[in-house]
Parts: sequence; structure tokens; C-alpha cells
Amino acid sequence: MVAESTSRDVLVRGLRILGQAIREEPRIFTVSVVGSGMFGLLTIGGAYAVGAIVGGVVVPALEDGRADTGLLFLVAAVLVALSVLKVGAIFARRLGAAFMQYRLQASYRRQVTRRYLELPVAWHQRNATGTLLSNANSDVEATWFPIAPLPFAVGTLIMLAGAFVSLFATDWVLALVGAAIFPALFALNVVYSRRMAPRQIRAQALRGEVSAIAHESFDGALVVKTMGREAEETARFAGRATELRDSLIAVGRLRGIFDPMLETLPSLGTLAVLLVGAWRLRQGAVTVTELVSVAFLFTVLAFPVRAIGWVLAELPRSVAGWERVRRVLTAEGEMPYGGGVRDGRGTPATLRFESVSFGYEDSTVLHDVSFTVPAGRTVALVGPTGSGKSTIASLAVRLVDPGSGAVLLDGTPLTGLTAGSLAGTVALVPQVPFVFDDSVRANVTLDRPGVADEDVWAALRMAQADGFVASLAEGLDTHVGERGATLSGGQRQRLTLSRALAGRPGLLVLDDATSAVDPRVEAAILGSLRSADPPATILVVAYRRATIALADEVVYVEHGRVVATGTHTSLLASVKGYADLVTAYEKAEAERERERAYEDAS
Repeated sequence: MVAESTSRDVLVRGLRILGQAIREEPRIFTVSVVGSGMFGLLTIGGAYAVGAIVGGVVVPALEDGRADTGLLFLVAAVLVALSVLKVGAIFARRLGAAFMQYRLQASYRRQVTRRYLELPVAWHQRNATGTLLSNANSDVEATWFPIAPLPFAVGTLIMLAGAFVSLFATDWVLALVGAAIFPALFALNVVYSRRMAPRQIRAQALRGEVSAIAHESFDGALVVKTMGREAEETARFAGRATELRDSLIAVGRLRGIFDPMLETLPSLGTLAVLLVGAWRLRQGAVTVTELVSVAFLFTVLAFPVRAIGWVLAELPRSVAGWERVRRVLTAEGEMPYGGGVRDGRGTPATLRFESVSFGYEDSTVLHDVSFTVPAGRTVALVGPTGSGKSTIASLAVRLVDPGSGAVLLDGTPLTGLTAGSLAGTVALVPQVPFVFDDSVRANVTLDRPGVADEDVWAALRMAQADGFVASLAEGLDTHVGERGATLSGGQRQRLTLSRALAGRPGLLVLDDATSAVDPRVEAAILGSLRSADPPATILVVAYRRATIALADEVVYVEHGRVVATGTHTSLLASVKGYADLVTAYEKAEAERERERAYEDAS
């Protein structure tokens, strides 16, 4: 009973999805249905035309032993005309259905992708990338897959209605045969859909899981190979792929059972019409023309009626895909923006944290954080691992919003700025750089208006990247490969930094963004940023003592709290935790030197 109720629910939800598709593309659907309806009416007309030809031309010719040539030409012309009209109707039906299906798929892929960009980082962290790829691709495709046979199915209903009218107008006994066969065929399609529903839903869910595992394995290929986990990852993927295979086999097995039944039933109907029709012919209740017309009508209706089954069979998959797509489109957590606009591109901005607290689902990360990064100054954010530094960096560029307190830019809360103004004022350079599979120029400009080649080279010089770019075979036009595969780690970091600088941000946030370059290059980068005209405002998450020493001020955090602020020298002398942290590297090196000296001496 539960399974039946669930199947009925899937059918209702599937029909609602089709209704939504029709509301979104009414004109295209109308064109396609008109073409399908014309095809149906022409099919009925063709059946009666064939009956008339057999009864009025073929039978008399056989009886007389000769044929009227002019009449045969007329018959040929009628059949050709019907065929040409049917070709036009089929063209309108198929073109309209395909156009409608692909327009809906393209529209919803854009909607899903746009929603991804609107949702905050926290939402993306809770969802596997492979699943999100599946949502935008196979789930959208599955949602609108039934659109392809939908106009044909609607036209078939028109055809069936016309066929029943024609049958009853011809002979009520033969009409009763049709009244038994066609409802039985429709009922068989409904049973088929209900049996198919759980199998299609399971298969669609497994498609997403397989995609998620594959993406994770490919994305982590370096870890998999260096840790020797190829066999384990292969087995993990193979397990889900096997489940998907078995699920699709179950779908195919069910189709293998029902397809012959759906094919056989119309043929049985034709046979029944011939048997009953022969009896009615002997009684004189029907003519040869009428019997041939009805028998031919049953024959040509067998294929179109299958279109109803195609739609019903794909509805479970459509519902499964739509539920996964709708989960993205209705996801909550979108960050609202205000109407404030900050003027002065390239003008240093002042960043201020006022009593900011922030937490994830099960833990509080920051507690009452307050500090200021004055315009044109460099502030280093220092603290042990897990102290909340990267969270502060995310708050500074509004990847997340504080639970309480406020983050202000030139006195305006970040929530009060427009998205464009915020993006044009603040730039984040993450610890792990991302480089697109494109040219150096495209990676730096990101197609932003007003960023010319001279701006690109200026940004590259500030990031100490102009030297290696100039040495590349094609300079700015050099393609760097997927994720910058042709570049070193330090080169990728400097290219990412150049991308941020090309927009001339008022505030630059560096989340350990120079960890892959040597201290000399790092010092040159920070020096060029500080000596720019006007000097950039920089918040840098730093670990190296040399980097920290270059900052105008240091904000030291522990356990999500600001413990102390001041110059590097003053904190080194007055805050033990800070001194221990920034001198830890030197102490470790000194200890290793003592161990090596002891080993040499012994």
C-alpha cells in the first residue's frame, strides 16, 4: 500500500513538472502539440483513406480484372499528399519538442549555476563538488527528459479521441473492441510507471554519488598517487559504479518485461478487430472499406500510443532529478547586499572589526574580535593553527557574515555595500591558488572591463611575476594548463596575486598567499605593495617571522580571541605566546643544528 501510494505521488509530482514546463514554454509547446495533433488526425484520415482505396479501387479492380489508370494516379496523389502533410506535422512536433526540452535544460543549468554563485561558502562546504556537478548536469537533464515525447503523447490523446469517435461512427461493436484494448494499454502503461518509479529514483541518486566520488578522486589525484591509494580509490569507485550498473540493469529488466507486452497488446487488438469484423461483415453490418479502415487504424495507432508509456516511464526519473535540482534552487543562506557604493578605485580603504563573533554549526570560532587595519597600512594576523585567522580573512572579504558584531569598510558595514562595490574594493588571495586553464592574460584580467595590458604588467611587477611571464614562450598569451599545471607553486601564487592587484583593490587580504615563494621574493612583494602610490591596505595572515616583521602592526589571536596588538618588536618582548610562536622555526632549526653537530662529534 505504501509503495502504491508513493508511485501515485510520483505520478502526480511528475505531471506537475510537465505542467510547469508547459507554463514556461507555452508557445513552443503549442507549436509542437499542433504538429502532433495534425499527425494524429492525418493518421486517422489515412486509415480511412486506405480503407476507401481498398474498398473502392482495389476490390473492384480484382473483380473486374483491370484497373483505371487515372484512378490509380489519383490514389497515388492522395497517398503522397497525406505523407507530405504527415512529414510536416512530424517536423513541427519533433522540432518543437527538442527546442522546448533543450531550452528548459539550458535555462535551469543557468539557474542552478547562478544559485551556486549566490550561496555562501558555508553551503558549498556542506555539499560535495561532484554532487553539485551532477545537479547542474545529469539532474537537470533528467528533469526535462520527458519533454521529448510529451507533445507526441498529447497528440496521441487527440488521436485516440478522434479514433473512438470514428469507431463508434463506423460500428459500435468494433468500437467496443477499441474500448477494451486502449484502456488496457493505458492501464499497462500506468502499472509500468509505478513499477519503474523506485528503480529510476535510485538510479538517479546513484548517478550523483558516482559523479561525486569520481570528482573527489580526480581532484585528489596527487594525494591518491603519492599515498599509494590507487587500489582503494578504484575499489571505492567500483563499488558505487557496480550499484549504478545493477540499478540500471533493474530498469532494463523491467523494460524487457513490459515492452513486449506493450507491443503485443495493439497487435492483439488488430487481430480481434479482424475476427469480430469478419463476423460483422458476414452479417452485413460493415463494408469491406469500413473493416479495412478500422483494422488499419488499430495498426497505425500501436506506435503512437507507446508515446504515453514513454512519458509515464520517464516521470520517476524526472521527479528524482527535479527534487535534487529544487534542493539547490530553494537552498537558504543567500547573503543579502545593500545599496552602498564605495567610490575611488585604487584608493586605500580602512577595515575595522567591531566585537565580531562567528561560529559554525557545532562550534564557536571567534569571540568578540575587534581590531583596525588603517588605510595604506599593512597588518599581520598571527596565531597558532586553529586560532581563527582564515575565518577572519573570510569575514574581511564577506565570504561569510558574522554571527554578531560588524565588519566595516571605511565606516560602512560590508552588508551595506552592493556586490559589485564590494568585489571592486576588496580582494582575497588564498593560500591555495586557483589558476584557470587559460592564458596568463585571461587569468589576470578575468575579462574585467578597464584592465588593459599595461595594468596586467603593472600587477605582475608588483607580484614579482613579470620576470617569469616575460620568459614564457608566448608571454601573456601562454596557456598555463589546467590549474596552472605548467607553473610552479610559487609562480601560481604570484599569478593569483597579480589577478587581485589588477583590479586595484582598496583592501588586499593575503591568507598566507606567499608561502610557496622564498623569503627574498616575499619581502620584495610586500615592499612593492607598501611603496605603491597610494600604498595598498593589506591584511596578511602570516607565519614567517620575516613576513611578520615587515608589517606595520601585528594582531595576535589565540582560540578565536584577539590577545594583543602592536608592533612585532613590542609583542615579541611582551607576549610570551607570540614570542614562542614566531621563534619556533628558528628554535627548531637551532635544535637540528645541535643534533647534527653532536652526531658529527661522536
